[in-house]
Amino acid sequence: MESSIECISSSEGMNEDENAHPHPYSRFSSSKQSNNLNGMVINPATSVHELLECPVCTNSMYPPIHQCHNGHTLCSTCKARVHNRCPTCRQELGDIRCLVLEKVAESLEIPCKYRSLGCPEIFPYYSKLKHEAVCNFRPYNCPYAGSECLVAGDIQYLVAHLKDDHKVDMHTGSTFNHRYVKSNPRDVENATWMLTVFHCFGQYFCLHFEAFQLGTASVYMAFLRFMGDEIEARNYSYSLEVGGNGRKLIWEGTPRSIRDSHIEVRDSHDGLIIQSNMALFFSGGDKKELKLRVTGRIWKEQTNPDGGACIPNLRS
Repeated sequence: MESSIECISSSEGMNEDENAHPHPYSRFSSSKQSNNLNGMVINPATSVHELLECPVCTNSMYPPIHQCHNGHTLCSTCKARVHNRCPTCRQELGDIRCLVLEKVAESLEIPCKYRSLGCPEIFPYYSKLKHEAVCNFRPYNCPYAGSECLVAGDIQYLVAHLKDDHKVDMHTGSTFNHRYVKSNPRDVENATWMLTVFHCFGQYFCLHFEAFQLGTASVYMAFLRFMGDEIEARNYSYSLEVGGNGRKLIWEGTPRSIRDSHIEVRDSHDGLIIQSNMALFFSGGDKKELKLRVTGRIWKEQTNPDGGACIPNLRS
C-alpha cells in the first residue's frame, strides 16, 4: 500500500555536525488535515513509526534510508535485495537518501521494544538497537543442544517448551547421578546426549554432556548452564565428578547463563573435560563401550553478614 509521503531528495551524505535535540516520544496529531515538516507531507492517519517501517522487511529503518524518485522509502539492507527497483512503484531507486526522515528519526525518543516484558527504559531512536541487543528483559533462546531450535521466550515458557516439545529429563533437587553410555566410544564427532533440567533453589539449571574433537583429541565434556541472566548465575556454584578404577576427576565452577549458547560454553572449555582414553579407563571392562557415571551437586552462595565471605547454602 502506498503511503502519502514525499521526501526531499539528496544523493549527498548527512552532515555529521548537525545534531537535532531529542524530544519526547510523540505521534503527529490525527485531528489535523495534514502535516508538513521541511517538505515531508505526512498522511494524518500515518504515525512516525509507520513511516520508519521498511515496506519490505517491516523492520525499523536506520541511516542510510533510501527512497525512489516518487518518495517511497526502504532500508539499506532491502535496497540490495530488490535489485535497485522500488518495491512500491517499480521505479529505479538510484542513490537517493531520504534525509528528512532520517532527521525525524533522530529527534525521537521511544521505549525499548521489550517494554511489555518489563523494561522501563526510553532511548533516542538511534540508540535503541544497541540497548535492545543487551536488554536484560529480552527473551532467552531455547537452551536445547540437540538441534538449532529457534524458540525464544521467558524462563517459564522455555521450561514448558523443553518439557513438552523436546521431552527433556526434568528433575527436582540439587544433586544428581547420571550414567552416560556410548556403544562406539572411539567414534567421537559432535555427539550430544539428552539435556537434563534441574529445579532447585527456585531456579532451573541445564546439564549438558557432549563429545567432540578438541584439536586432534577426542573428548567428552559435561557442564551446567543457568536459566537466567549472567548476574543471577553468579549466585550459584556446582561440582561435577567422574571416576572409576580407583581414580576420579572433579570440577567446580559457576554455571554459565543460557545467554551464552552451549557452543560458546563448550568451545571455551568451561566445564568438566574428559579425554577419551581416560573416559574408557573409567568405563572399565574391555573398553569397547563408554559407561561414564557423572555425579554432581548445585549450591547457592550466601554472603556472610559478619565477614562478607560467601558460604554455601546446601538446602534445595
